[in-house]
Order: sequence, then structure tokens, then C-alpha cells
Amino acid sequence: MDPDSTVTTCYRHPEVECYVRCTRCERYICPDCMREAAVGHQCPECVKEGARSIRQARTVVGGRVSAVPVVTYVLIAVNVLAYLAESVRPEAVDRFAMLGAGLAGPDGGHYLWADPYPEGFRPEGLAGGEWYRLLTGAFLHMPPTEGTFGVLHVVMNMVALWNLGRLVEPMLGRVHYLALYLLSALGGSVLVLLLAPGDAVVGASGAIFGVGAAYYVMARRVGVDMGTVNRFMTGLLLWLVVSAVVTSWEGHLGGLLAGGAVALVFAYVPRGPRRGLVQAAACVGLVVLLAVAAAVKVSELTGGGVPQ
Repeated sequence: MDPDSTVTTCYRHPEVECYVRCTRCERYICPDCMREAAVGHQCPECVKEGARSIRQARTVVGGRVSAVPVVTYVLIAVNVLAYLAESVRPEAVDRFAMLGAGLAGPDGGHYLWADPYPEGFRPEGLAGGEWYRLLTGAFLHMPPTEGTFGVLHVVMNMVALWNLGRLVEPMLGRVHYLALYLLSALGGSVLVLLLAPGDAVVGASGAIFGVGAAYYVMARRVGVDMGTVNRFMTGLLLWLVVSAVVTSWEGHLGGLLAGGAVALVFAYVPRGPRRGLVQAAACVGLVVLLAVAAAVKVSELTGGGVPQ
């Protein structure tokens, strides 16, 4: 028998006769298994192996490149949905706003903190063990008929988040951006607790100030023209001063400081196999620092007993 007449079949479909080899592994492949390559054809397994070996593009801070700012869109959606929910159930604002220490009265009303507090009253806020308020308040806004701005409160914040988030999220990557946003919100809440524990505060402004700080840090890191960025930061700092009269400047400043600190770590930790670990450790360290500061302040407010 002529060896040249031997029938060859596809390694994935033995019943199919074929005469083409994969240019990578040199196994025979049928037309259904052929995948176009730079030269010739490859089998599906080699194509998958090649895709795994391609190095994923990374942002300047080491995050995965993402062309669509999905996290920004999700955050806006969550804020809007929370606003609609509180419009239907206004009591949600009192239940979830950032509040360091307050009193809930027997008549269902809300009163300023006093220690010791009268019989029939109970502590609320962080002094009452409601630690979730450190973050939930950052997703609420003033009801339409209340506060200085009413519905403009949520509108202005979401417009700012829309514009800033679409710039900063692609620079950082989704995971880094979400971490920075939440830590900025947490930093704003903790400064409110430290400086104005009796104030009930709502709004995404603290987190947005943190994103604004990150925009400045990242713009300097990547070497863009700082003229526009400096004008933006001037306006942001001017609003911080003006907000001392009409809004919670403590939340704004706390978010700005926390976001700036996180962005500096993300941007300037040297590249290397441990960069992600160092960045994560810095974020955890900031969370611990803020948690300790909050616990100490609540302990002072409650006379030494940190609520569970």
C-alpha cells in the first residue's frame, strides 16, 4: 500500500477526512475546526492558548482597561433608585442618613444627642450601633421639598459624577475606581462624625469630591495639560468653601482627603508583581484608620461604651 494514500482525519472529528494541519500544533483539522491565523490556520485549542498568552492591557495604576465606565453608570443608577425610594418612603432618610449621635423619642421624633438621655428615648446613629450609616448616607439625597437645594441636590451630584466618573474610571480601572469611590464616601462620613456628630448628613458629594481629587492626581501622573485641570480644582475648592455655609463641608473635605490619599497610592506605587498587594494593603490600612477614629469618637460620645 502506498503510504502517501493514507487517509488523514481531523483530531477533533475522526470521522472527517482532512488534509490541513494546524500551523501551531501541526495536528490535522477539518474546515469546521479551522481558525484564521496570521499564517495559515489554527485549531480551536491553539487559538484559546494563544489568547491566554496575550498580555492584558492595564491602566497606569495596574487596573484592567475598560472603555465603558460601567461602575460610574451603576453608581448613578443606585443613587437615582435610592432617591426614588426615599421619595416614596421619606422616613428612609432618617433611617439611613449619616448620623453620629442622635436620640429617637417615644413620640417617633428625632432629637439632638444628650448623654445621659431621658427615659423613653433611645440612641440612634452610630451611637446606637447603626454603623451602616457610614456608607448608606452617601447614596441618599435631600427630599424634593427639603433642604437648600431640594431635587437639585441629587441632580447636581449626578451630573458631577457623570462628568468626573467618565474621566477617572478609565484611568483607574473598575476595581480601583470603585474602591476609591467607597473609601472617599467613608472618609467623608468619618469626618462628619468627628466634627459634627449631631448632624444628619446625606449625599454623594463626599465621594464625588474624592473622585475630583483623584482626577487631579491622575492628570498629573499621566502628564496631561494641567490648565483645565487646575481650573476645575479651583472651582472644586471654591465650592468646598461655599459649601461651609449651605451644606456639610466636613463630608466634602473628608471625601477630598480620603480620595486624594487613595489616588496618590494608586498612582505612585512602583510597578512590579507586588504593586496590587501594596495598593490593597494601603486601602485596608485606610479603612482600619477610619474605623478606629470612628470607634474612638463613638466611645467618647457614649461615655466609653462602643455599641455593638
